[in-house]
Amino acid sequence: MPDPQPGAAQRIRVAVLFGGRSSEHSISCATAGSVLRHLDRERFEPVVIGITPEGAWTLWDGDPADLTLEAMPVVADNGTRVRLPQVAGERELSVQDEGGERAVPVDIVFPILHGPFGEDGTIQGALELAALPYVGNGVLASAVGMDKHYTKTVLEHAGIRVAPWMTVSRGEWLRDPDAVRSRLGDFPLPVFVKPARAGSSVGVSRVGSVLEFDRAMAVALAEDSRALVEVGVVGREVELGVLSGRAGELPRASLPGEIELDEGRFYDFDLKYLGGEGARVVCPAPFDDETLAALQHTAIRAFDAIEGTGLARVDFFVSPEHGIVVNEINTMPGFTSISMFPVLWEATGIGYADLITELIELGMQEER
Repeated sequence: MPDPQPGAAQRIRVAVLFGGRSSEHSISCATAGSVLRHLDRERFEPVVIGITPEGAWTLWDGDPADLTLEAMPVVADNGTRVRLPQVAGERELSVQDEGGERAVPVDIVFPILHGPFGEDGTIQGALELAALPYVGNGVLASAVGMDKHYTKTVLEHAGIRVAPWMTVSRGEWLRDPDAVRSRLGDFPLPVFVKPARAGSSVGVSRVGSVLEFDRAMAVALAEDSRALVEVGVVGREVELGVLSGRAGELPRASLPGEIELDEGRFYDFDLKYLGGEGARVVCPAPFDDETLAALQHTAIRAFDAIEGTGLARVDFFVSPEHGIVVNEINTMPGFTSISMFPVLWEATGIGYADLITELIELGMQEER
């Protein structure tokens, strides 16, 4: 993508960050491709920064049409380098390429990064050190939302129901796996074993038998130093989107969407992103007025509990036995035009392109 031209200075310059060092690299690429294809170019001018899997920040000049999940794209190192301002408040990126080094002004950063080193507060902290405005959640909300153990801890403290769980460190598992297996006896099967800090169902396993537990722990601990073992909740799988309010107003919750799964399936990476049989999305999901109001109220409470700003997707189980149970909060949910978060807001009355604009404008008004 070419450098912004001086004659287009009246547009808001948006530095779009994508790719990154996490296992969700390609998902981030697909999200960025979709955002770039739908960005209102009359109002916004993108400065596109691709972060390679090794962590090199490059000025990306490819075609957004190539950034699709079908292609499973990876940011290549083209030799350029992009650096954040070295003085807080200087809203200029430093770009180095074969022509030398030059300053590229930006107004706001849109970090479209999923997983560690992007969704976990690390990028957000760097942007705040540079005093650059950015889209989405701040350092605390990003860190808490990324870490399922602390998400559950904060939500429980706020009086929000979550599924029972235990957290196991890699060290605990290596030192005394028998002790961990004995704790498993406190949970009815099936359970779900997840990395504490990963998204997009990466590293998640459904464990229906104690014979499957060791393998599930190995898969989860390959992604993170801690794993969550969580009771499986029988009920409807429901998701709601949340957006910050404007000018001090309350956050807004979308209509709910429901994931209908075939018996014995869970919403794993393949079903989310690669299609296939076994899952269907219903949006808006049918609920009576009382349950709908309770879901929206709980989504906003969860967003507030982690000090959310900008956006989040709150995932629920609605169970005949347990009622409304929060499963996870995603502070940078998948954002392709067919991802659940935009689909939820489309059903609620905000189209995809307008949703991108709304997020940028919310980021511009946020005081960090």
